[in-house]
Amino acid sequence: MCGIVGIVGRSRVNQSIYDALTVLQHRGQDAAGIVTWGEDGLKSKRGNGLVRDVFKHRHMLSLTGNVGIGHIRYPTAGSSKSSEAQPFYVNSPYGICLAHNGNLVNHQELTQHLREEDRRHLNTGSDSEVLLNVFAHELQSRTDAEPTPDQIFDAVDAVHMRCSGGYAVVAMIIGHGLVAFRDPNGIRPILFGKRDTDVGKEYMVASESVALDTLRFGNYQDLEPGEAIFIENSGALHRRSFAGPTNYSPCIFEFVYFARPDSIIDKLSVYKARLRMGEQLAGQIVREWPDHDVDVVIPIPDTSRTAAVQVAYHLGAKYREGFIKNRYIGRTFIMPGQAERAESVRRKLNPIDLEFRNKNVLLVDDSIVRGTTSRQIIQMAREAGARKVYFASAAPPVRHPNVYGIDMPVASELIANGRTVKQIEELIGADRLIYQDLPGLIRSVRHDNVGISEFDASCFSGEYVTGDVTADYLRDLQEARSDEAKIKNRKWEKPELTISDNSRGTGKVATA
Repeated sequence: MCGIVGIVGRSRVNQSIYDALTVLQHRGQDAAGIVTWGEDGLKSKRGNGLVRDVFKHRHMLSLTGNVGIGHIRYPTAGSSKSSEAQPFYVNSPYGICLAHNGNLVNHQELTQHLREEDRRHLNTGSDSEVLLNVFAHELQSRTDAEPTPDQIFDAVDAVHMRCSGGYAVVAMIIGHGLVAFRDPNGIRPILFGKRDTDVGKEYMVASESVALDTLRFGNYQDLEPGEAIFIENSGALHRRSFAGPTNYSPCIFEFVYFARPDSIIDKLSVYKARLRMGEQLAGQIVREWPDHDVDVVIPIPDTSRTAAVQVAYHLGAKYREGFIKNRYIGRTFIMPGQAERAESVRRKLNPIDLEFRNKNVLLVDDSIVRGTTSRQIIQMAREAGARKVYFASAAPPVRHPNVYGIDMPVASELIANGRTVKQIEELIGADRLIYQDLPGLIRSVRHDNVGISEFDASCFSGEYVTGDVTADYLRDLQEARSDEAKIKNRKWEKPELTISDNSRGTGKVATA
């Protein structure tokens, strides 16, 4: 999962992009990058780490320009090389910088075609670079001078015809403007908004509405499945829908875990969706366990709090905060490698003993993926004196890989894959385990937006909305994205040199 930002402004946009990336930091902690363009040319800074660590004062001073894009990343394929930090750049045509959230399921075929037919060189193994080169090739084949909005949109349509998967994209065509588009299934979120200034309109594109709210960009709208927008450097906005087949199928796991609760995605409030998840989960508990003996409901901070409040209310049990979270430890779900995730759990959470001692405790979490966190937290609750420890998940069992940009691709690493609820209960050490069912989750999220055809719930159901995910693809994915593969990739990574080119008129990207 990644976060993307793009701004066409009337003044410098570097600080606004930086602020937006910090708001979206929950979507990735591995790498960050900003590219800007203005009278001083193209400026870029990318690196590994959190936004606050990558960008220093000297970098911000060098990122001049009133048009720019930004990206935060965690690696689904396990590589943390700074060469794969985005945005990516290609010099033809015009010079294009691109940032991408998602995953292309046919990137191997696209890579081969780009090299053999389109005669394009790729520097990394990233599918984002593949997507950039597909777009660049399609745009180049349609233009011989200044690109028109229709030519840009035609190139985006060609991308949709060639690329399969989930993707939300923001790209900067140097000297011309900013392009943003969304895959025809609308799997990954992206929206845009505007604000009026004394010198004209400014536009912003982002993965979540909270970034636009923070920077006071109002009137925001989601890009529809397959839709593209082009914002000229002058501020003129152009929009076009995709003429090909579309199927409105946003990723339901955004609402379960990834998105911030104060975000609105596809006209749906993440906060309200999580409230309803709690209501549905409470109903599931009452149906399966009408004579429960729960004394207290305790959430696993932070994403499960909203649901846990509703569970406690409908069960007639006390709600208590039983764990204190260390804010300086990253999100364990998106940490690359099982060892790092396991070691971080006890450093991240510390129990308040008096809330557990001699009580029957119901722990509520948003989901159970690998089971690492659940198992250790249950043990911590017992060590704190709990009489019995029950566990409830606001999401159904995660039994299948997600192939559209979420790092849960390896079936063998999913605790629910091939196991019954009773077996999972025993593995995590709970006295009782209850999962939300999939219809209940869908009711919780869909609610007000009847325009959504379906949700991508493939990690729960095993049904992939693009219709082209084969057993061979999943097997290849297992080999590439398992924790073992990630460890191997990190072992063989070598330090890289950062080259700074402050010259002007060379046609090169200046790296801060």
